[in-house]
Amino acid sequence: MTAHLPLTDFIEYPQDEMLKRAQDNYQQVKRRHSIRSFSDRAVPQAIIEQCILAAGTAPNGANHQPWHFVAISRPEIKAQIRQQAEALEQAFYAGRAGEEWLTALKPLGTDANQPYLEHAPWLIAVF
Repeated sequence: MTAHLPLTDFIEYPQDEMLKRAQDNYQQVKRRHSIRSFSDRAVPQAIIEQCILAAGTAPNGANHQPWHFVAISRPEIKAQIRQQAEALEQAFYAGRAGEEWLTALKPLGTDANQPYLEHAPWLIAVF
Protein backbone atom coordinates (compact mmCIF):
# COMPACT_ATOMS: atom_id res chain seq x y z
CA MET A 1 0.00 0.00 0.00
CA THR A 2 1.30 3.44 -0.93
CA ALA A 3 1.74 5.87 1.91
CA HIS A 4 -0.42 8.97 1.91
CA LEU A 5 1.53 11.94 0.61
CA PRO A 6 0.32 15.28 1.95
CA LEU A 7 -0.01 18.20 -0.40
CA THR A 8 2.99 20.44 0.03
CA ASP A 9 1.84 23.21 -2.29
CA PHE A 10 -1.70 23.66 -0.92
CA ILE A 11 -2.65 27.27 -0.27
CA GLU A 12 -5.59 28.06 1.96
CA TYR A 13 -6.79 31.59 1.24
CA PRO A 14 -8.73 33.81 3.65
CA GLN A 15 -12.49 33.60 3.07
CA ASP A 16 -12.79 37.05 1.50
CA GLU A 17 -10.01 36.22 -0.97
CA MET A 18 -11.63 32.85 -1.76
CA LEU A 19 -14.87 34.66 -2.58
CA LYS A 20 -13.06 37.19 -4.80
CA ARG A 21 -11.16 34.41 -6.59
CA ALA A 22 -14.40 32.43 -7.06
CA GLN A 23 -16.15 35.49 -8.49
CA ASP A 24 -13.23 36.22 -10.83
CA ASN A 25 -13.19 32.58 -11.95
CA TYR A 26 -16.93 32.72 -12.66
CA GLN A 27 -16.47 35.83 -14.80
CA GLN A 28 -13.83 34.01 -16.86
CA VAL A 29 -15.81 30.76 -17.15
CA LYS A 30 -19.03 32.42 -18.27
CA ARG A 31 -17.14 33.99 -21.19
CA ARG A 32 -16.56 30.50 -22.64
CA HIS A 33 -18.66 29.69 -25.67
CA SER A 34 -18.79 26.86 -28.15
CA ILE A 35 -17.71 28.26 -31.48
CA ARG A 36 -17.28 27.02 -35.01
CA SER A 37 -15.05 29.77 -36.26
CA PHE A 38 -11.31 29.69 -35.71
CA SER A 39 -8.40 31.80 -36.83
CA ASP A 40 -5.90 30.21 -39.15
CA ARG A 41 -3.14 32.21 -37.46
CA ALA A 42 -0.14 29.98 -36.73
CA VAL A 43 0.28 28.81 -33.16
CA PRO A 44 3.74 27.65 -32.11
CA GLN A 45 3.97 23.99 -31.15
CA ALA A 46 5.52 24.98 -27.80
CA ILE A 47 2.27 26.76 -26.84
CA ILE A 48 0.20 23.71 -27.78
CA GLU A 49 2.53 21.48 -25.76
CA GLN A 50 2.24 23.77 -22.73
CA CYS A 51 -1.57 23.73 -22.94
CA ILE A 52 -1.58 19.94 -23.17
CA LEU A 53 0.81 19.75 -20.22
CA ALA A 54 -1.64 21.82 -18.16
CA ALA A 55 -4.67 19.78 -19.34
CA GLY A 56 -2.87 16.55 -18.46
CA THR A 57 -2.75 17.53 -14.79
CA ALA A 58 -6.55 17.51 -14.42
CA PRO A 59 -7.40 15.37 -11.39
CA ASN A 60 -9.21 12.05 -11.58
CA GLY A 61 -10.24 9.29 -9.22
CA ALA A 62 -6.91 7.53 -8.87
CA ASN A 63 -4.79 10.54 -9.86
CA HIS A 64 -3.23 8.55 -12.69
CA GLN A 65 -4.19 10.99 -15.45
CA PRO A 66 -5.05 8.16 -17.87
CA TRP A 67 -5.69 10.38 -20.86
CA HIS A 68 -3.65 10.67 -24.00
CA PHE A 69 -3.48 13.75 -26.20
CA VAL A 70 -2.73 13.94 -29.89
CA ALA A 71 -1.92 17.34 -31.42
CA ILE A 72 -2.62 17.37 -35.14
CA SER A 73 -1.32 20.01 -37.54
CA ARG A 74 -0.85 18.04 -40.77
CA PRO A 75 -3.42 19.23 -43.33
CA GLU A 76 -4.05 15.75 -44.77
CA ILE A 77 -4.86 14.32 -41.33
CA LYS A 78 -7.13 17.26 -40.49
CA ALA A 79 -8.94 16.69 -43.81
CA GLN A 80 -9.53 13.03 -42.90
CA ILE A 81 -10.83 14.02 -39.48
CA ARG A 82 -13.18 16.56 -41.06
CA GLN A 83 -14.51 13.97 -43.51
CA GLN A 84 -15.28 11.48 -40.73
CA ALA A 85 -16.70 14.13 -38.39
CA GLU A 86 -19.01 15.48 -41.08
CA ALA A 87 -20.29 11.97 -41.84
CA LEU A 88 -21.22 11.56 -38.18
CA GLU A 89 -22.80 15.01 -38.06
CA GLN A 90 -24.85 14.28 -41.20
CA ALA A 91 -26.35 11.28 -39.41
CA PHE A 92 -27.03 13.46 -36.37
CA TYR A 93 -28.87 16.13 -38.35
CA ALA A 94 -30.66 13.53 -40.48
CA GLY A 95 -32.39 11.81 -37.59
CA ARG A 96 -30.17 10.81 -34.69
CA ALA A 97 -30.88 14.11 -32.93
CA GLY A 98 -34.30 14.58 -31.44
CA GLU A 99 -36.58 17.33 -32.69
CA GLU A 100 -36.14 19.33 -29.48
CA TRP A 101 -32.37 19.35 -29.91
CA LEU A 102 -32.58 20.33 -33.59
CA THR A 103 -35.00 23.14 -32.70
CA ALA A 104 -32.57 24.44 -30.07
CA LEU A 105 -29.73 24.37 -32.62
CA LYS A 106 -31.68 26.10 -35.40
CA PRO A 107 -31.07 29.71 -34.19
CA LEU A 108 -27.34 28.97 -34.03
CA GLY A 109 -27.23 28.10 -37.72
CA THR A 110 -25.19 24.95 -37.20
CA ASP A 111 -25.18 22.08 -39.62
CA ALA A 112 -23.04 19.09 -40.53
CA ASN A 113 -20.37 21.19 -42.27
CA GLN A 114 -17.22 21.58 -40.20
CA PRO A 115 -14.65 23.49 -42.28
CA TYR A 116 -13.01 24.78 -39.11
CA LEU A 117 -11.50 21.32 -38.63
CA GLU A 118 -9.19 22.12 -41.53
CA HIS A 119 -9.02 25.87 -40.94
CA ALA A 120 -7.73 25.74 -37.34
CA PRO A 121 -3.94 25.42 -37.18
CA TRP A 122 -4.13 22.59 -34.64
CA LEU A 123 -6.63 19.94 -33.62
CA ILE A 124 -6.19 18.29 -30.24
CA ALA A 125 -7.76 14.89 -29.70
CA VAL A 126 -8.16 13.54 -26.19
CA PHE A 127 -8.37 9.82 -25.53
